[in-house]
Amino acid sequence: MWAGSSKWDKDTEPMGEINVTPLVDVMLVLLIIFMVTAPLLTQGVDVDLPDAASPPMQQNVEPLIISIRKNGDLFLQKTPVKLEQLAPRIKAIREEKKDLPVFIRGDAKTPYEHVARVMSLLSSAGIEKVGLVTEPNR
Repeated sequence: MWAGSSKWDKDTEPMGEINVTPLVDVMLVLLIIFMVTAPLLTQGVDVDLPDAASPPMQQNVEPLIISIRKNGDLFLQKTPVKLEQLAPRIKAIREEKKDLPVFIRGDAKTPYEHVARVMSLLSSAGIEKVGLVTEPNR
């Protein structure tokens, strides 16, 4: 058996402080990582938005976004949806949230026919105000 002396003397007490410097270092690194990656996150479906000179809108509520790809594919938020299903789904969503803004994100190469068809469906669903999402001039 081991018969050595104890590491602690009777007069010495263990240190009761926690060193928070490594914790602060890790938190600062995580903060920097999130600050760098946050602008890279995009919302919705990948479409090439047209350029337009318009001021950015300030909103507190996340809007209902309808994305239209150049081939005519429709997305409600990030979910693919058929043209026939668009109006009933939007009516159901707007019944719960009456003042929810509706935006259309149309690809720059989308034929106007697709955008006009969606706007007509929105009008038939009782939605009078529709915003068109664009990119600022490059």
